[in-house]
Amino acid sequence: MRRMSRTAARFCALALLLAAPGSRAELAAEPVGRVERLPSPPGRHWAFVSDLLNHRYALVDLDTSRFLGQISSGYLNSAALFPRAKTEFYLVETYLSRGARGERSDIVTIYDSATLLPIGEVLLPPRRAINASPAGNAALSDDDRFLAVFNQDPGTSLSIVDLAERRFAAEIPIAGCGCVYGAGPRRFVSLCQDGALLVVALDERGRAASVSRSAPFFDAERDPVTEKAARHGDHWLFASFEGMLHPVDLSGPEPVFPGAWSLLSAEDRAQGYKIGGGQHLAVHEKRGLLYSLVHEGGEWSHKEPGSELWVYDLATRERVRQIALVSPGLTFMGRSLAFGQGWPWPLNRISPALMGLLPPGISNVVVSQDDAPLLATSADYSGSIALFDALTGAHLRNVPTGNFTASSVHTPFGVDP
Repeated sequence: MRRMSRTAARFCALALLLAAPGSRAELAAEPVGRVERLPSPPGRHWAFVSDLLNHRYALVDLDTSRFLGQISSGYLNSAALFPRAKTEFYLVETYLSRGARGERSDIVTIYDSATLLPIGEVLLPPRRAINASPAGNAALSDDDRFLAVFNQDPGTSLSIVDLAERRFAAEIPIAGCGCVYGAGPRRFVSLCQDGALLVVALDERGRAASVSRSAPFFDAERDPVTEKAARHGDHWLFASFEGMLHPVDLSGPEPVFPGAWSLLSAEDRAQGYKIGGGQHLAVHEKRGLLYSLVHEGGEWSHKEPGSELWVYDLATRERVRQIALVSPGLTFMGRSLAFGQGWPWPLNRISPALMGLLPPGISNVVVSQDDAPLLATSADYSGSIALFDALTGAHLRNVPTGNFTASSVHTPFGVDP
């Protein structure tokens, strides 16, 4: 029999000593099953940040960098939707019974905003679109009564959920069209392959009352729009691959197209600037400001991350500011190198400085809707958020979220009267 090493023998002796009666203080039993509640009202700058790798949403306070909680979000992308009442919110989730295989379940889970606990769910047909896009996969009607989920398997349709009665209401075919956007108390719209807009109106039970199709409003062959639209009042704003902004006015019974205008000047185009990113548009509603991620790239680079954020006055259609972006830092093993915390010396000392040398690589931008708005920007390779003053463009700080990635960001509570 091999002799025990001296180090192992010492470890065993220490373990026996600690296990002996009276060798350690007795600790009181920790209470279990206690449910904490988040402060009320919710903070204006709280953010839900999704993580495709961990399959979760983290809730963080961007003002204090405090981690507030987390929820599981199912397989790959899950659409998060936040009604105006703020007492609950919804995730459209997919689960497989054996992890990466097995029976598939698509559900809308209803969460309590104060406890982050699930309080209900509605089972869907198992064919919702699963993709890497943070936009266009689900939408709320403007009265928060109905939720529509975009399906693709490969045919396209909308699953309609009645949120008041907590039930699946209908599946509505939308052949040749995709994605979904809210457009009124009982209405949704989708983009079509020929550049048209499909308008779906619901009856009181959530079934299709009418389905109509507009004339094309963009050239789907020469310069298609991305699905990553931003909303401004009754207008949806769609940006094309070449930087043309296509407003859609949905205030009336039929969609109206006021005419496209360019986000890029002739000089910008000559320098190779393009729009692009995972969620590359954001709007501050009250001030009428549009924020657009841009980068220098070639044709078909509409998914490339941004290096700058350009700000436009939607009333005058003029660019009013250019914001140079900074990297939120690299996340590895769930820890951010931008802060150096938890890393051994000397990496903990030099990593923050090294992260400043990374290209920004910003894929997503969101703006809070209060009177002191923040711009929250995220990169595909980082679980941290880079924060900016939305009015001056000044970089404020980076905020860790505990995520591996920050594939989408939501700031649903920051609305001032």
